[in-house]
Amino acid sequence: MFTISYPERVALVTGASNGIGTAIASILAQADLQIAVHFHRDACGAARVAEQCGPRSLLVRGDVGEPVDCARIVEEVLDRYGRIDVLVNNAGVAEPDGFDLPYDAWQSHWRRTLDVNLMGAVNLSQRVVEAMRRQGGGKIINVSSRSAFRGETEYVAYAASKAALINYTRCLARALAPDRILAYAIAPGFIRTAMAEPLLAEHGAEIAAQIPSGVIGEPVDVAHVALFLASDLAGYITGSTIDVNGGSYLH
Repeated sequence: MFTISYPERVALVTGASNGIGTAIASILAQADLQIAVHFHRDACGAARVAEQCGPRSLLVRGDVGEPVDCARIVEEVLDRYGRIDVLVNNAGVAEPDGFDLPYDAWQSHWRRTLDVNLMGAVNLSQRVVEAMRRQGGGKIINVSSRSAFRGETEYVAYAASKAALINYTRCLARALAPDRILAYAIAPGFIRTAMAEPLLAEHGAEIAAQIPSGVIGEPVDVAHVALFLASDLAGYITGSTIDVNGGSYLH
């Protein structure tokens, strides 16, 4: 049986206390990577994930929407392991907005969404790149969304932040390839997570009808792609976005 095993490598997975982040952290741990499990509020959930990832894992807390926290998160991981081979920027927020919010609420919502979904990834990547250059390379995996390619009507800030994240991934890829730092984006469609559950509960049949198979994805479907990208099998790929949406949106 073909196996992937990288016991000397370290992965920092943000937003790993639930959903897609949990699945990615768990599957990378199964490939013997040492996992830094990042969380913001859900300490209990993150502790369960760290336990699943094994005794070599590390719990690291912080708000990726705050640049100071991003710097500290990376510093804690480097203090523990001395290196970061894979950064998975998965942490994100998604709340309905549209164009009918009062201006002050709208402005606050957009600022927070961009700070977490876009600038969190930018700040973490900037800090991690320094270490990756010193160690001779690494990989950055940004979790975007199908929304990056659609004109969303109810999650406008979320869609805009995820579209920017894909373009940022391309910039990373072109700029850092000489340093052997590769960058990728994953664009999931609807995945059965706590974040998506309110929409699935209200519009589940409509959402399933958008998918040719009629099957809504699971977090492990995204995690399998992350494992491939984190591995040496994706060594000649950079700047690409991989859709994980069951064919619900093609572009």
